[in-house]
Amino acid sequence: MNDLAAPPAPAPVVFKAACPECRARFELAAGSLRLAIGASRRTTFYSFTCPACGCAVRKPAGERIVELLTGGGVRTLRLHSTV
Repeated sequence: MNDLAAPPAPAPVVFKAACPECRARFELAAGSLRLAIGASRRTTFYSFTCPACGCAVRKPAGERIVELLTGGGVRTLRLHSTV
């Protein structure tokens, strides 16, 4: 007889964020964020909708932020330049 139990499910990843409009601070699940990776720092950003005021928020994402968001399961869009 095998008495092995399934390993516990990992806790959902949440990210701390703040709204520049209403200044609310909150936690967002990975599904509430979007990450766009462009060809430059100027075109690499993450976005979300503020749960407090409904404002669309877009913030720049450096290498470390990109690493954290992709590792946490945030949906990513790779932007391609048109040459």
